[in-house]
Amino acid sequence: MKIKVIAIGKIKEDYWRVAIKNYLNRLSLYTTFEVVEIKEEPIPTPLTPLLEVKYKLKEGSKILNKIKKDDFVVLLDPKGVAKDSIQFSQFVDELLMISKKQIIFVIGGSLGLSPEVLLRANEVISLGKLTFTHQMARVILLEQIYRAFKIKRGETYHK
Repeated sequence: MKIKVIAIGKIKEDYWRVAIKNYLNRLSLYTTFEVVEIKEEPIPTPLTPLLEVKYKLKEGSKILNKIKKDDFVVLLDPKGVAKDSIQFSQFVDELLMISKKQIIFVIGGSLGLSPEVLLRANEVISLGKLTFTHQMARVILLEQIYRAFKIKRGETYHK
């Protein structure tokens, strides 16, 4: 089973890139893993409600173009269901057992996700009530997926 993270925007700081590379190396011991970065659109100024809708639709279209019909799609959204590490580990384990082609985690842009992307989601989860940058959210998600594999296998996790 392949796991893919689709994220809007590039990682700008080297320290986030190093952390992401570290977790991708660790995850390679457990699963096939891919991170797909989608170019972030410039946010129009002034941002009117109509321009915001158009912006989300454009980013949403780019996200949906990376998803196949039989993929299991998990969106990260502040309104989603928050899980602790044990619950998240069980969630990932259950997803790995279903007969879908791949699991896709989606991290949207700074204005959120389009209604079309929200409708495509099989699950919507949250990293909690705190607000994170998109770069930080990506690192936290990778760390939690890695932790999920460690928990499932009963392996110690110190780092």
